[in-house]
Amino acid sequence: MMKTAYKSLLAATALGVIWSAGAVAADRGPVKIGVLNDRASVYSTITGEGSVVAARMAVEDFGGKLFDKPIEVLAADHMHKPDVGASIARKWFDVDGVGAVFDIYSSGVALAVQKLAEEKDKILVVSMASSRDISGKNCSPNGMQWANDGYAVANLTVKGGATPGRNTWYFMTVDYTAGHSIEADSKKIIEKNGGKFLGAVRFPLNTADFSSFLLQAQNSGAKNIAHIGGGADLINGIKQADEFGVNANGQQFVPFSLTTVDVYGLGNKATAGMPAVLSYHWTESPEAAKFAERFKAKFGKMPADPQANVYSAVSHYLKAVKAAGTTENKAVLAKMKEMPVNDFFTKDAKIRADGRLMRDMYYATVKKPEDMKNKDDLLTLVKKYPAEEVFIPASESECKLLNPKAGEKK
Repeated sequence: MMKTAYKSLLAATALGVIWSAGAVAADRGPVKIGVLNDRASVYSTITGEGSVVAARMAVEDFGGKLFDKPIEVLAADHMHKPDVGASIARKWFDVDGVGAVFDIYSSGVALAVQKLAEEKDKILVVSMASSRDISGKNCSPNGMQWANDGYAVANLTVKGGATPGRNTWYFMTVDYTAGHSIEADSKKIIEKNGGKFLGAVRFPLNTADFSSFLLQAQNSGAKNIAHIGGGADLINGIKQADEFGVNANGQQFVPFSLTTVDVYGLGNKATAGMPAVLSYHWTESPEAAKFAERFKAKFGKMPADPQANVYSAVSHYLKAVKAAGTTENKAVLAKMKEMPVNDFFTKDAKIRADGRLMRDMYYATVKKPEDMKNKDDLLTLVKKYPAEEVFIPASESECKLLNPKAGEKK
């Protein structure tokens, strides 16, 4: 009887070992990632197909395989609609076996997909989406923000424009979640730095005519006319501000989301002196320049900051999967947050409890045409700020993963 029981125990143990090994082997299926962004509208030039190219470069540099199987990159357009983005992500998670989604560049879509990723125990890494709610009051253990956010943009842009005698502001703000968030942060930071917030006007996404908004801004008498919006909205705003003589008449047009893509499109004459807040630029190091050359050879254009951040995020994710020895997301998430982020423009950065990658950021200004050494010599990197001076302090965060007292009345 005892011998029989002992043999049964040995058999059960052996079966358990075999089952565990089989489960690990089954878990090591193809690693699939998704790049979800704007591929045809207002922000497609700074994310779009370029972000997909950056993700594939990260896969290529990693070796193209994990667990002896190819790494696959899926791509789709969320059309700036949270329901569309969530529907795509749901299919990727439930049907296609995608473990992590990258990029987004739309706060509303990011918030919807982050909620879904938590429900499904998947991973979302937002390269750039301005609402700090993503790592604030709606933070998730399954979500991360990789590049700048609205608070960082507001913080560094206001600091750059807060010169004595010129620290008065009027805002032209895109009428969606991210715009409202940046405006609210900017108001607090302006007043904290001794400036005056004189008012704001909201405009819809994809606005062609800014004349009425510009007139209200000019009539405010503010020394700084801030523009919160990107892509085609930003380009139209800058062009029309020039036509209205904003800078020529002593006010300063201050875009809060200027990218190198915008500077290329508008030219350095129209954008000279305007601020840019970014984490990557190809002049910062030989490694950054080498990446830009490779990216341009593949895509035909220099990389935008969000695209470089997609490369960084995908690289870190693949390293974490390898280190975890599994595609199981709890283990991968733990490794992502445990390991420092290191790549050609990120040095020993850590992911904070709210999902914010604590990376250094640059405040830059656009060069005058006569100061350019070549057509790609667009910006002057004025100052590099450590992460602790850029992003919202933990004590002010609304994320309970970071600040357990978030939401309590003071």
